[in-house]
Amino acid sequence: MRKKSVLHLVSAWIQDNQLVLGQIATEDKSNEITAIPTLLGMLDVRGATVTIDAMGAQKEIAKTIIEKEADYILALKGNQGNLHAQVVEFFKDAGTKQFENVSHTFHETHDEAHGRREVRRVWSSTDLSIILDASKWPLKSITLIEREREMNGKIEVERHYYISSRSRAGARWLSERIRGHWSIENQCHWVLDVAFREDESRIRSDHGPENFGLLRKTALNLLKQEKGCKSGIAAKRKLSGWNQDYLLKVLSGEIITD
Repeated sequence: MRKKSVLHLVSAWIQDNQLVLGQIATEDKSNEITAIPTLLGMLDVRGATVTIDAMGAQKEIAKTIIEKEADYILALKGNQGNLHAQVVEFFKDAGTKQFENVSHTFHETHDEAHGRREVRRVWSSTDLSIILDASKWPLKSITLIEREREMNGKIEVERHYYISSRSRAGARWLSERIRGHWSIENQCHWVLDVAFREDESRIRSDHGPENFGLLRKTALNLLKQEKGCKSGIAAKRKLSGWNQDYLLKVLSGEIITD
């Protein structure tokens, strides 16, 4: 019997509304590159800013987003070797000059919690003069995010790079969108694992994993929209099983008030 490949689900998440807009399945993680344009084709993203991790930093995906009348922010890593190297060199050179005579915006935030201190510095620039590969992309700005974390006397510094089709957004706006991108991890994936026990599911046959993945996300969307019950998603699920009136209100999208 042929061993079934692990199913990967590529999901579209709307940050402001905390909702899953759609999903598409692939049996190979590398196929996410081809799945993303398909998923984008299912959605009306006009006027939106689409954020994707480094796997989605592909010219055709960027062009697809622009053709859909939207903008993008894409994480940039070694999979785009030349472009990544040029962006790294730009910020390295600009940093040694304290960004003197370099058109840019800057934003900095400080967070302290549970004995950990984090400084987040963001530089964004529309100066693409040394970005030789810029003409190959619908590219308007580049961004560097530097995270400096201190915990137990140990300091760690990480730098992450991004490209965007937005030219006038500014470092603060871009930082907020990039940070918000990861809300899918704790507001969607983590909740599906903890409240729905998705990772424990043993469903393997036919289209079962994909179908149940969609059902869980639909249920999550409905439960998030119900604001009357102040409990968490797991408790709302349990209440839906105990109380038929509550279940019907969740399914109908009716807002329950105290």
